[in-house]
Amino acid sequence: QVQLVESGGGLVQPGGSLRLSCAASGRSFSIYSMGWFRQAPGNEREFVARITWSGGTTYYADSVKGRVTISRDNAKKTVYLQMSALKPEDTAVYYCTAVVAGVRYWGKGTLVTVSS
Repeated sequence: QVQLVESGGGLVQPGGSLRLSCAASGRSFSIYSMGWFRQAPGNEREFVARITWSGGTTYYADSVKGRVTISRDNAKKTVYLQMSALKPEDTAVYYCTAVVAGVRYWGKGTLVTVSS
């Protein structure tokens, strides 16, 4: 089993920046990819970004492209989401996800609030 723990959420003003982290832990495992989804109140969970572990290929949702950078630390089995130029519509619970051995795992989420 794989456990995912997010951190770094909080309150930020529009136009500000925030960096989210997600650390994967558990027994010996190999990560295929890790990424981020988000869910605002009343909305479905939507894809934000993901990164493959072996090659570091990144993918972004159109809504965040240019404002978000996903990266990884292979040794720490940690994925990061650097966000800038944040907008109120970015407000959501951000969920970390990982694909390991063909199984998708989810973290509990970290709240990002973009408001003045």
